Amino acid sequence: MRTSRIASLLLCVFAMMTINAQIQGKNINILVQPDHADWTYRVGETANFKVSVLQSGVPLKNAMVQYESGPVLYTGQKKHTTLKKGTMQWKGKMDKPGFYTLKVTAHINGHDYEGKSTVGFSPEKIVPATQCPDDFDDFWKHTLEAAKQHCLQPTMQLLPERCTNEANVYEISFVNDRPGSRIYGILSMPVKAGQYPALLRVPGAGVRPYGGDTYTTPGKAVVLEIGIHGIPVTMSQHVYDDLQHGALDGYWDCNLENRERNYYKRVVTGAVRAIDYLATLPQWDHHTLGVTGSSQGGFLSLATAALDNRVTFIGVVHDAMCDYESEMKGVAGGWPHYFYKQDKINVARVTGARYYDGVNFARRCNVPAWFSFGFNDEVVPPTSSYGVYNIYPGTKTLSVYPMTGHFWFQEQWDEWQSWIRHQLGVDK
Repeated sequence: MRTSRIASLLLCVFAMMTINAQIQGKNINILVQPDHADWTYRVGETANFKVSVLQSGVPLKNAMVQYESGPVLYTGQKKHTTLKKGTMQWKGKMDKPGFYTLKVTAHINGHDYEGKSTVGFSPEKIVPATQCPDDFDDFWKHTLEAAKQHCLQPTMQLLPERCTNEANVYEISFVNDRPGSRIYGILSMPVKAGQYPALLRVPGAGVRPYGGDTYTTPGKAVVLEIGIHGIPVTMSQHVYDDLQHGALDGYWDCNLENRERNYYKRVVTGAVRAIDYLATLPQWDHHTLGVTGSSQGGFLSLATAALDNRVTFIGVVHDAMCDYESEMKGVAGGWPHYFYKQDKINVARVTGARYYDGVNFARRCNVPAWFSFGFNDEVVPPTSSYGVYNIYPGTKTLSVYPMTGHFWFQEQWDEWQSWIRHQLGVDK
């Protein structure tokens, strides 16, 4: 009997080891290290890079690599070399404010390994190229006035399986820009009766379900997380996958040349209508209301704050959809890169894009803002993010994590959430 119990215990232990034994990291890594700890230089200075191809933490001799360098997204021709000692040195510089990338790729045993470093040269002097239409304010004023003619007609359905001891969670919806066009989202409401600060979470690009936010301020704030596509946000994943590859494929490029038909007209309007919705809730304290998001959500945070003075702060992380026009001058702009390396520019698309460029919204914001992004981001290159930060007229905080691409480190996420809690007044 005892032997049987021991055998059973060992089987359980081995089973747990199998479950917990996960693939983590890679044995081969490429490090590209600049000689300035903050990854920034003054225009005219030289950035010195050390490249190391490491296997098991030590240089891999005779590693064959491919490398390219130059302004971010506009690097020169790819070159090849063999690193006899597994390391190499590189120098780079720029004669005007911007960002310079050194990207190194090694092909080893049938696998590609990449390392890169993107450094800034006088980034505080970057100025966006985007121009603003004379009737920008009138266009958005009339757009929102037309939408507000329609009652919100809100719906609310409790999601018991998502509720916590601190918060009740609901799927909600409300009318957006016209009858039949709705915005759906997940609302987290404190269980305890009272009035609370509010937070609106706006999404990054894509088509997906949403879980709601019960983690940032459990039981201490009203939090609404919205989708932008006018469809329920609690359906099966395959529905969103089908839409992503079907009807909503490339939605971000829909009718760019026509400001009235641009897909983002209803998206931006929907974000502002989410503020209208939050304002109807008796649980809101009518004092504090923040907006935050990353990528596409960074753009929507800027747009919402620019168009609605009830917003009291924004958290903007690697903000997409900013400074498209820089790419017409050979400087990396933000996703979706409408004019990247285009030989022939459609003037109508340029004109239309200006009504939906985050730069033109940022210039109209005056609330406290937290900006964060990485230098290695090629989806939203730091040229556009830094340009937006530089022209932002309100009180602002910048927290750069140079190594990050279009993602964030745990420390960056923690800092983001901590800043939000502080702005909401619930960090104690």
